[in-house]
Amino acid sequence: MSAPLAESLSVVLLLAVLACTVVRPWGRSEAVFAVPAAGLVIAAGAVPLEHARAEAGRLGPVIGFLAAVLVLARLCDDEGLFRACGAWMARTAAGRPHRLLAQVFALASLITAVLSLDATIVLLTPVVFATVARLGARPGPHIHACAHLSNTASLLLPVSNLTNLLAFDATGLDFTRFAALMALPWLVAIGTEYVVFRRYFAADLAAGAQAPPAAAPAEVPVFALATVAGTLAGFVVTSAFGVEPAWAALAGAAVLAVRALARRRTTPGALLRAASVPFLAFVLALGVLVRAVVDNGLAGGLGRLVPDGTGLWALLALAALAALLANLVNNLPAVLVLLPLTAPAGPGAVLAVLLGVNIGPNLTYTGSLATLLWRRIVHEHDETVALGEFTRLGLLTVPAALVLSVTALWASLALIGP
Repeated sequence: MSAPLAESLSVVLLLAVLACTVVRPWGRSEAVFAVPAAGLVIAAGAVPLEHARAEAGRLGPVIGFLAAVLVLARLCDDEGLFRACGAWMARTAAGRPHRLLAQVFALASLITAVLSLDATIVLLTPVVFATVARLGARPGPHIHACAHLSNTASLLLPVSNLTNLLAFDATGLDFTRFAALMALPWLVAIGTEYVVFRRYFAADLAAGAQAPPAAAPAEVPVFALATVAGTLAGFVVTSAFGVEPAWAALAGAAVLAVRALARRRTTPGALLRAASVPFLAFVLALGVLVRAVVDNGLAGGLGRLVPDGTGLWALLALAALAALLANLVNNLPAVLVLLPLTAPAGPGAVLAVLLGVNIGPNLTYTGSLATLLWRRIVHEHDETVALGEFTRLGLLTVPAALVLSVTALWASLALIGP
């Protein structure tokens, strides 16, 4: 196949798969469209089979981690972790929507950082809906907070987001150093979002809410919390010894799975469904499609736009480019495309890309898979999310959060060192 034809085929198939991911024709899984498309680019010779195998090998540990953490989050839900969070919010925020918003910000940030953004979207968002309904508060600020923080709050740890996992090796950092460099940008980005939310939703937050009927405090799932803490410690230990974090996530999921199976709270089939095998296949197929696009010329074109150096202006330009690309083609393809171009410049450049692909998707529905999934969950709860309001809120939060968090990253690099 000629190079122009291979490039055209790769780009058309990638865009078609992304469009199907947004629209989900006939309610089908993303994998139904992505897997055949990946097979087609391999069969047509747009990407050599050895390149596809190399991409699969590179993504294997990432996909393994994703499966383990999805199971871990679901088992934590089965243990009552998210119900306990909802009961705590309802009990302590009664009649005070401002406090409820602060609690949603705190919980969503913590859950996203430790259990990944999927847990915030799939497990915390329904709990927030139930809590808001119980208090009679207006849902807008609290539900939008779940969407925004599933992206913004995923900056802290290598395990907080699939984009971070994809970029972790390219940074050359260990787990603790990654977290140390991203801690200040994480806090600054979340703080910026909170200030904007307080002002943007001032009328909704001033409307008041009612106190819920008195109820006994929900039981704190100590075993689940201890397992999550042990898993987090495992990430640090495995990183120190050069072991993939997937093994720590697998150990944590296995501990809770054995307990749940022994108590008959789950089944092997339920654990398999929790791992979301079709979504894992989609991630793998998407990686192959992006590799085809990169191999056939996109890397050269984007390479001319990537700034040199890791000074403040270069980091700002990198983050802006990453945010723009994430909103055009989704953040997963964006990070896969940009990593080979920025990794030679050092960890600062890669971390700036992560700021762009994690904060930037709050601007449009298509920026991240998490936002698309959030929109589906919102519709399932008979709530309407106006595109105009989502975009206006994104225009107020994304540029400010990007500029301030990139500046914080630049300061962290200067103080801590790359």
